[in-house]
Amino acid sequence: MTPEGGDSQLIDLTLAVVVHPPEQTSPERKAVAMLVEEVKKRTGLTWPCANVWPAEARPVIMVGLASGVAACGGPFTDEQLTDGDTATPEGYRVRVQAQVPPTVLVIGNDPRGVLYGVGRLLRQLRLRRGEAYLPAGLNITTAPHYRLRGHQLGYRDKTNSYCAWDVPQWEQYIRDLVVFGANAIELIPPRSDDNPDSVHFPRPPLDMMREMSRLADEYGLDVWIWFPALDEDYADPATVESALEEWATVFRALPRIDAIFVPGGDPGQAPPHLLMALLQKQAASLRRFHPRAQWWISPQGFSREWMNEFLSILRRGPEWLTGVVHGPWVHMTPQEFRTLIPERYLIRHYPDITHTASCQYPVPDWDVAYALTLGREPINPRPCDQAAIFHYSQPSTIGFITYSEGCHDDVNKAIWSALGWDPEADVVEVLREYSRYFVGERYTDDFAQGLLALERNWRGPLATNTSVYTTLQQFQALEAAASPQDLRNWRFLQALYRAYYDAYVRSRLLYETALEEQAMDRLREAPVLGSVTAMAEAERILERAVTQPIAQAWRTRIYQLAEALFQSIRMQLSVRLYQGQEEVRGANLDGLEYPLNNRPWLQARFSEIRNMPDEADRLRAIREIVEWENPGPGGFYDNLGSGSATHVLPGPRYAEDPAFLRTPMRRYPYRKDPAPLRLAWRGFISAFADHPLRMRYTGLDPAAKYRVRIVYSDQKPEIRVRLDANDGIEVHPFIHKPVRRQPVEFDIPPEATRTGVLTLTWRREPGMGSNGTGCDISEVWLVRA
Repeated sequence: MTPEGGDSQLIDLTLAVVVHPPEQTSPERKAVAMLVEEVKKRTGLTWPCANVWPAEARPVIMVGLASGVAACGGPFTDEQLTDGDTATPEGYRVRVQAQVPPTVLVIGNDPRGVLYGVGRLLRQLRLRRGEAYLPAGLNITTAPHYRLRGHQLGYRDKTNSYCAWDVPQWEQYIRDLVVFGANAIELIPPRSDDNPDSVHFPRPPLDMMREMSRLADEYGLDVWIWFPALDEDYADPATVESALEEWATVFRALPRIDAIFVPGGDPGQAPPHLLMALLQKQAASLRRFHPRAQWWISPQGFSREWMNEFLSILRRGPEWLTGVVHGPWVHMTPQEFRTLIPERYLIRHYPDITHTASCQYPVPDWDVAYALTLGREPINPRPCDQAAIFHYSQPSTIGFITYSEGCHDDVNKAIWSALGWDPEADVVEVLREYSRYFVGERYTDDFAQGLLALERNWRGPLATNTSVYTTLQQFQALEAAASPQDLRNWRFLQALYRAYYDAYVRSRLLYETALEEQAMDRLREAPVLGSVTAMAEAERILERAVTQPIAQAWRTRIYQLAEALFQSIRMQLSVRLYQGQEEVRGANLDGLEYPLNNRPWLQARFSEIRNMPDEADRLRAIREIVEWENPGPGGFYDNLGSGSATHVLPGPRYAEDPAFLRTPMRRYPYRKDPAPLRLAWRGFISAFADHPLRMRYTGLDPAAKYRVRIVYSDQKPEIRVRLDANDGIEVHPFIHKPVRRQPVEFDIPPEATRTGVLTLTWRREPGMGSNGTGCDISEVWLVRA
C-alpha cells in the first residue's frame, strides 16, 4: 500500500486479532465492537476477537484497561502498560510496537478512555478494501482538556434530518461523535417550541428519547436534556403541578439523565423568580428518579431588569443549582458572564454551530445572495470560524454542548469535539482525520482542502469571489473519480451539494446583476422612449432570468444530490419535495431560484407607475428609480443591506468578537419577507444590544448644510432608536422605526459639520432583552442641502 499524507512507514494490520479482557464494562464492550465493525464497513475485513494472546504469530491490537489487558498475556511489562498519564479521567495511550508481527496497545485510564482510545485509533488507521495499515511511529498519551464535550441531538420536526432517524441511525451517529471525543449528548423533550408530531417520525418522541438515553448509557456518555419551561403562568399553582407531572413523565421514562438544562428564554417567558421557584421543585422531582443529576439554567434574552433579578437570586446560593449556561441571546462575552456569576456555579457554553444568520455566531460579511438562497440553516462547514469561536468562548467554562438542528453542521461538531479534547489541535489535521475516517483514506487531503474551500466560498462579496468556481472544479474532480459507494456517502454528498449550489448562485448573481443594469439603461431612455415603452422593455429584460435561465446542468445536479441526501439520511432540503418543515429550516432547495436583483421591487413599482394618469408623473417616478442611490453633488450613499458600507466604523477583529457583540455587521431577517423589497432592504447593518452603530464622514464642506436620509429595517419595531451627531448633538430622539420601509430624512445641525468631520451614532433603547437587534439600518444618504 502506498502511504498518503506524509506517512513514512506503515505497519500491516490486515490480519490482526483484537485482544481484550473477558470482563468488560459496557463502554469497553462498545469500544471493541466499534473498532471491529467500523473496520469491517471500510475494508470488508472481519478482525477476530480473543481474551488471550494468540498462539500463532499475527498482528495484535490490545484494547482495555491496564489491569485487564495484563491478564490477557502478551510480551509486555507492567511499565509498558502503565507508562505516561494513567490517572486523568477519559485519558488513554496508543502505542505501536513495530516488531514482526506488530502490536498495537490501546490502554484507557478508565472505561471511557478505552472508548476514546479506540476512536483515536480509528482516525489514524489507513483503511481500504481488504487492507488496514497504521503509522509505525504512533505513540500517543493524551487526556481531554475540557470535561464536557457534547452536542444537542434533537428528535423533533424542525430538524432537517434528525426527525427521520430510527435507532440504528442514532447509534451510528452517536458512535461517530464518540470517535472525535464527544462525551455527552443533549436530548429535547416531546414538548418544545416545535410541532408535537412529524410526518418523518419513525417512533413517538418519548420512545425515541428513551432509546437515545439507553444508547448513550451503553457508550458511557452523559445524557443532558434541554428542557424549556413553556407554560404561560408559573404563578398559578395548577400550572406548576401540571408541569411537575409532565416533566416527571420524562424523568421516569429515561434510563439515564445526568443533567437538565432549562433555557430562560428562546423559548421561555417566565420571570426569573417564578422560573427558579419552578425549577427548585422540578429538581426535587428529578432526584426521585436520577439522584445525581445536575440542574443548569441560562438567562437567554433577559432584559437588564430580569438579569439583575436573576443575579440577585444566584447570590442567595440555591443549592439545587449546579451551573449557568452561556448561550444565544446572552448579551455579553463568556468572560464577562463569568465575572457576574457567583464562583460556586460552573459555566457551560451552548454555542450555536448550526446557523449562518440571525444567530449567535453569524457568518461574517455573508453575501445577500447566499442569505436569500441558502438561508439560515444550510450545510455549513466552517472549520476556521468554529476554531476562532471556540478559542474566544471556552476559557471561562467547563466545556460545551453545542446547539445543533441537524447533521448539516457535522464538520463543525468534529471541530468542537477535537478542540474540546485538545485546544491546540491543528484544524487542518482534524479535517484530514475527518476526511480519512468518514469519506475514505484516499480522500484524506483532497476532501479536507475541499471543506476549507467551501468555507472560503462564503468570504466577501460573491460577485468577486472567483474561487467559488474553482471549488466546484475541485469537487467535480473528486466526483468523477468516486466509486458508487462513495456516491452513497452522505458526507460526500453534502459537500458536493454545497459546491454546486454555491457556483450556481454565483452564476445567477452575475447574470441577474447584468440584466438589471441593462434594464436600468432602458429606464434612463424613458424621456425619449416614453415611460410605458421604457418600462415594458426593462421588464422584458428582467424576465430573462426566468425565461432564459443559465447554468441548468448545475441546477439539475443540485436536485439530484438533494434526492440522494433524502434517500440516504432523509435530509429534507425541500418543503414541497421532502416535507421539510419550512424553508428557513434547511429546505434551501426551495430558495435556489430566488431573485438576486431588484426585479420584484422594480416590477411592483412599474405596476404602481402605470396607474399614474400623467406622463410627467410617470417619468418623475422612473427618474427616482434610476437615481435612487444618487446622493447628489457633495453627498454620500451607503448600501448597508446588500452592498458597500464604507462609512461604517468597524469593531474588533473577528477572532476577538465572533459574536459581533461590539462589532457592527450585516444581518438578515429570520425569514424572508414575502413583500417585493429592494435588495438593499433584504439585509441591514446592526449594532448588538446597547452597543452603538457609528458612521463617519470626512472632507465635508464646513459652510454647507446637510441632511441624512435613512431606510430603517423593520426588525423589532417595538424597540425605539435614537440618532446623534458627534458628541451628543441630537439628530432625532428615540423614535419607532417606520412600519413600512421608506426613506426618512432629518436635518444635521450645522454645528455638527463645522470641522468637516461628522460622526453619526445610532443607539437602541438601553436595557432591552430579546435577541439584541433593533438598531438596524439598510440604507443611508448624507445629502448636501
